[in-house]
Amino acid sequence: MNTEEINRETDEKYMRRCLELAANGRQNAKPNPMVGAVIVSSDGRIIGEGYHVRCGEGHAEVNAFASVKPEDEALLGEATIYVSLEPCSHWGKTPPCADLIISKHVRRVVCGCIDPFAKVQGRGVKKLRDAGIEVTVGVLEQECLALNKRFITFNTHHRPYILLKWAQSADGFISGEGGRQVALSSPFTQMLVHKLRAENDAILVGRRTFDGDHPQLNVRLWAGRDPERLVLTHHCESIPEGFRAFDSIDSVLEYLYSEGKQSLIVEGGAQTLQAFLNRGLWDEIRVETAPVTLAAGVRTPQLPEGIELESQQDYDGQIIRVYRKATQKV
Repeated sequence: MNTEEINRETDEKYMRRCLELAANGRQNAKPNPMVGAVIVSSDGRIIGEGYHVRCGEGHAEVNAFASVKPEDEALLGEATIYVSLEPCSHWGKTPPCADLIISKHVRRVVCGCIDPFAKVQGRGVKKLRDAGIEVTVGVLEQECLALNKRFITFNTHHRPYILLKWAQSADGFISGEGGRQVALSSPFTQMLVHKLRAENDAILVGRRTFDGDHPQLNVRLWAGRDPERLVLTHHCESIPEGFRAFDSIDSVLEYLYSEGKQSLIVEGGAQTLQAFLNRGLWDEIRVETAPVTLAAGVRTPQLPEGIELESQQDYDGQIIRVYRKATQKV
């Protein structure tokens, strides 16, 4: 293994630690991105680390520097700071992290990916380089982008990240005859659904699903905040308190973007899901297939062309497949 390969392997090792740290902010960092930071001395010892815990509070870099022990402060001049997302260069609720890094006189900065947010977008890296700091960009880039797929989609496409999900029978039905509700998830996969809800900002069903299934659309089987509950219907006046009604997909997306909601789960029914698919308005599709057959009922939506299978998990016969667009990088 040559020196370049060794250096890359080292950078990837510490960037993986950044990603582990960053994921701890999944619930409370929103609407900010999840970010982790690790400070490594010249002899390869981690002397500081942190992550962005909560919106409005210190960023990952701030928390990492704060964790450095007084006796290790002298090591910063030859240290490398690893950050999963480009350090910010603008004043928001907190000062610019790029300025903090410069003030600490670290030797090198390694960024997982460039921040797509309009006020950053390479400016943080430029500020660091202009200060004479060595900067490496793109270490585990796809993993770093994927971690903040909701934040990135929101800021690049000006709409929420859209996740379509449904459960189906082994022979391809989403519900029984006449739309009759059928339990197609196990207790464990139901819990996973509630975990997913806790990780997203809003959830949508169509009017038929709302009237037929009377879904609660909350996270009662998991810890976390309930997503905002939306119903797609032309009879908005009859939707009860606690739910928000919209008469079109466009009005849903416009509302969520204006409110800073970065992600939307679409749970059904079949017509609502197919409407999103027909317009190409999706970023992720999650399909749970139960080991049962129904023989008749409401058919599942048609998976679109140009998709790729990202993952497949088997939970006691319940198969969960996650698809993404084949050209999608995050």
